[in-house]
Amino acid sequence: MWRGLLLKGTTCLLQVSAQSFLHQRHASSQCFRLLTHRSVHKLRETSCIPRLRSTDVFQSHNLIRNYKKDTKSTVEFPLSPITVTDIKQYLRSKDILFHDGYSCLHIPSIFIDAFTRKDSFSLFIDKTTGQFLCKDTLVEGSWEDLQDCLEVMQKDEQDSLSPHVLLGYPESLEEQEETEREQREVREIWSSSLPFTDLHDEEAQLVKAMFRITKISNATLKKFGVRLFKPTKSLVFPWFGGPDSSLKGIKLLSAQRTDGEKVTYHEATVPKCSSYFNLFGLALVSRMDSEVVVTGSELDTLAVSQGTGLPSVALPRGVSCLPPALLPYLEQFKRVTLWLGGDIRSWEASKLFSRKLGLRRCTLVRPGEFQPCPLEALSQGKNLSRIVKASIPAAHKSIVSFKQLREDVYGELVNTDQVAGVKWTRFPELNRILKGHRKGELTVFTGPTGSGKTTFISELALDLCMQGVNTLWGSFEINNVRLAKIMLTQFAMQRLEENLEQYDFWADRFEELPLYFMTFHGQQNIKAVLDTMQHAVYLYDINHVIIDNLQFMMGQENLSVDKFAVQDHIIGVFRKFATNSSCHVTLIIHPRKEEDDRELQTASIFGSAKASQEADNVLILQEKKLVTCPGRRSLQVTKNRFDGDVGIFPLDFIKSSLTFSTPIKGKHKLRKVAAKPENEEEVQGNEVTAKKDEEKKEKATKTAKASQAAKCPANRNDKAK
Repeated sequence: MWRGLLLKGTTCLLQVSAQSFLHQRHASSQCFRLLTHRSVHKLRETSCIPRLRSTDVFQSHNLIRNYKKDTKSTVEFPLSPITVTDIKQYLRSKDILFHDGYSCLHIPSIFIDAFTRKDSFSLFIDKTTGQFLCKDTLVEGSWEDLQDCLEVMQKDEQDSLSPHVLLGYPESLEEQEETEREQREVREIWSSSLPFTDLHDEEAQLVKAMFRITKISNATLKKFGVRLFKPTKSLVFPWFGGPDSSLKGIKLLSAQRTDGEKVTYHEATVPKCSSYFNLFGLALVSRMDSEVVVTGSELDTLAVSQGTGLPSVALPRGVSCLPPALLPYLEQFKRVTLWLGGDIRSWEASKLFSRKLGLRRCTLVRPGEFQPCPLEALSQGKNLSRIVKASIPAAHKSIVSFKQLREDVYGELVNTDQVAGVKWTRFPELNRILKGHRKGELTVFTGPTGSGKTTFISELALDLCMQGVNTLWGSFEINNVRLAKIMLTQFAMQRLEENLEQYDFWADRFEELPLYFMTFHGQQNIKAVLDTMQHAVYLYDINHVIIDNLQFMMGQENLSVDKFAVQDHIIGVFRKFATNSSCHVTLIIHPRKEEDDRELQTASIFGSAKASQEADNVLILQEKKLVTCPGRRSLQVTKNRFDGDVGIFPLDFIKSSLTFSTPIKGKHKLRKVAAKPENEEEVQGNEVTAKKDEEKKEKATKTAKASQAAKCPANRNDKAK
């Protein structure tokens, strides 16, 4: 579709061989009308699209490599943001009936003939992004694509269009081979896996005990199509989709017992995670169902279905993401109960997802001692129906009492580690001070010019991203290619230019991280950046945004305004965004010019008053330029609103991997070098002169006493005697 074409074109990184253009899809005359109507015009306006020549491709370093670009690496941001009011006005101007849904507008599908569709409103338009999806034909695209289709229909006086009217981006040979390989792998695993009804009773009980699902009956497993893949001892969860409900993919779940009775689950999807859009259990939902329970895992869905008898579906990536592409499939339900788990993280995700689904129809299961995750509740013999009925409405008033907050306060006291946030694995000393990375906070980070602020904060963000924190990078100072190279080097812990044969291995693993980049560079308008951030939070469930740096938000259009007032406004905007979006914002600010021998302080931050007041955390990368030992860099926490702890710890920079590490205690001690005053020579000269003057005074005093004694007769007589 043209959305993918525009996204892949505007990255400025696309390199496609001349052969790939030979594999074009067949198009109807309507397709070419759409091309000439608007899409081609947009492509001409896109200045970033590289103009390719066959000679450029074959002169590359590696002739075999086909560089592919995943859409998740850049934020999918429309050139002109659309509002729901604009969408409604346009539909009314075209005399198109629509229903105002919870998160989408419903209109009759234009991709099936008028006689077949009758009164079926099966085309869904996202109120936030304008993207559409036809559930009958699975045709999807952007708001501009839908406008193009409607304009062509009106011009040709047609009642419908072919589902193939929207051309997709032609896949390269490598992408086609990868898709075919994944589909073969799906079919092979599915055909070689066994239903639980075909297993011996002892073997089935052993597998259930390993996965802690002894309370789940074989009938429930058969109902959802769950199988066992013996070679890896994994449960297989199918993904049935499309009008024909065919097998689109699978999820493999393995279990590993740790200390005690705790079980750790590991999952893998085919196709890869970025292409896996499945609501497990959706195939069992009837069109007449008006209530559904949304869970964070397939095992929880099995427990809810067996314990309550209600329709239940599982999110494809747990509590980390609710892709907007799945929202149309949840539009039919008047009541959506979010029971994503039994911890604080699932509770925060429930509140965040309820905004997408519509607050007025969502209810949340509050985690607690008597309301664990559905699988644990079923194992403990709890009444799951009663727990679902006791769920609380997501909509809330502006004023609450302590009675309403009592359970939340108790939950934070019980789950202190989870409330503290996600822990860093590479910086244990930072965990000791800040306790963790928390949503909804604003962190201000500063350091001397050239001290490695971007390199350090990229590793700090990479550490969190590797633990599942969806991250959006806004690098306005260095381009995305260089930033991605730095982060890939930190991820691989080695210089890949010296080991090019390992590039594909590390790049494939790095590509699976929930990491996205803004395409801005240089000075930008704060409104455009904020719109992009809001769009990314909605589309990709971003939890962490890094802005490098604040000075690039203060554009040339504000020359006539006080720069400190502009900076205060920008910081206030980021503070409000972090709170309202429940997203952590890390803001890099350059410090004021200080002497090389002086350490930075909170007051050293440029325009520090507003920044230090609004920030929840203030981090300073200290650098002692007069010290050449490995411990010359250190990280200082000067503000911590969570619990007040502040402190400083040394850092070692490893140039080969571009990483910072905390040195072992006692290995390096911070050695402060006393600063010499500018007039040191003058002071030393004054001291020498004063000493000589004292010696002269003493000598003169002795001489005076001797002469006085010689003149006195009494003294001479005494000496004679």
